[in-house]
Amino acid sequence: MATFSIQNFGCRATDADAAALRRDLLAGGLALVSEHARADVVVLNTCTVTAAADSQAREAVRKIHRANPGARIVVTGCYAQRAPDEIARLDGVDFVVGNSHQTEIAGMIRASLEGSDSEANRETEARSGEKLEGFLPLAQIERDAMSLARGPAKILTGDIFAQTAVSIAPASLADGERTRPILKIQDGCNNRCSYCVIPFVRGRSRSLPPDVVVAEIRKLVEAGAKEAVLSGINLGSYGRDLAPRANLIDTVRRILAETDLELLRFSSIEPQDVTEEFVALSASSERIAAHFHIPLQSGSDRILRAMHRWYRAEHYAERVRLIRKHSPDAAIGADVIAGFPGETDEEFQVTAEFIERLPLTYLHVFSFSARPGTEAAKIAPEQHPVAPETIRARARYLRSLSQRKADAFRAAQSGRTLRALTLARTGELWTEALTGNYLKVRIAGRHGPNQWCEARIQDEAGPG
Repeated sequence: MATFSIQNFGCRATDADAAALRRDLLAGGLALVSEHARADVVVLNTCTVTAAADSQAREAVRKIHRANPGARIVVTGCYAQRAPDEIARLDGVDFVVGNSHQTEIAGMIRASLEGSDSEANRETEARSGEKLEGFLPLAQIERDAMSLARGPAKILTGDIFAQTAVSIAPASLADGERTRPILKIQDGCNNRCSYCVIPFVRGRSRSLPPDVVVAEIRKLVEAGAKEAVLSGINLGSYGRDLAPRANLIDTVRRILAETDLELLRFSSIEPQDVTEEFVALSASSERIAAHFHIPLQSGSDRILRAMHRWYRAEHYAERVRLIRKHSPDAAIGADVIAGFPGETDEEFQVTAEFIERLPLTYLHVFSFSARPGTEAAKIAPEQHPVAPETIRARARYLRSLSQRKADAFRAAQSGRTLRALTLARTGELWTEALTGNYLKVRIAGRHGPNQWCEARIQDEAGPG
């Protein structure tokens, strides 16, 4: 039996995509192995949110090819959608498949392993002259795309803006799936933040119908899930594309009323979607995790305008205060970009002081990197310079601030006993677990994953 391994880079949405790919490959008759060095096929599901993410994917390809030169390497995801030709030039890459055609990967691999005369190959050959237009460079499928012969990497990408559906992974917790499965209920984004390439590699906003969301949650519960994470590229826009129109709040109410899911968690949600109704609903049920992740990006109003963000610093602060009013012990995280073009020392200081004042509990810090095709990439560096060493220094400061925030939050929770869900990571005398308000703790003893336990919070994440 042919074997495969898979590695995911990036956000919760790509985690969900990787789960779907894993399911498709298992259903196609391949066996999952944990080590790339032992796999016949290696699938890399990439991110392209920063230049560092691109570099990480390229280094992974090189490392895998050195360790396992016979493996067929398939690169997919956002980087593959944005720059397929760049990836195809890497030694060892056999297939480059954009997000536009990710659902076809299992068939491609199966056909490749079986030979070039398979039905899947003939279907692909019939489409090889199709003109695929979009924001990204055009790419066509070569006629020998399913050939067993090793040659130049075969590219399959297309117009991501033609996508009208959200792909989801069949509900299961087996075969290496995480204990807290991610259900992607929304994909794509209609916003155009000046620094962000994601709308161009994910397409327009699109949503799963509420009936499908509820049905998938039921399946996850039947498969043994105790906690599930609702994710999306722009989760707060969920349902606006549907007819009849739906919304996140009503769908969450249906999940609570129509399923037995014990804990529901949200991925990132934009500040303008953190409404009083949303916060009140989240705080009203013990079945919703006390955890909010709200992108900030900057505390400077001028920089927020340049980023094309739809809010200002005080609006963001109001949303955080609203959460604290309804849910005093909630975790509140934020994304922050260091070194956006034109960000002065004074504006960075405004951001740092703004974060200091807010009761945030952690940060995800990104060093700015220009993404091809975005408005921010077109700003002439000589006109708005932020030196690389300055960006690095600002990012280091924000990460240290994040650690101080996290330490303060844990200290404030010290002495409380919270319910936590065990994860897969264990040591000789402990098991890692996660509380509803996003504190990682170590429970004394070795326990299986996906079990509820009581954890007494300490200043350090030791056995509880």
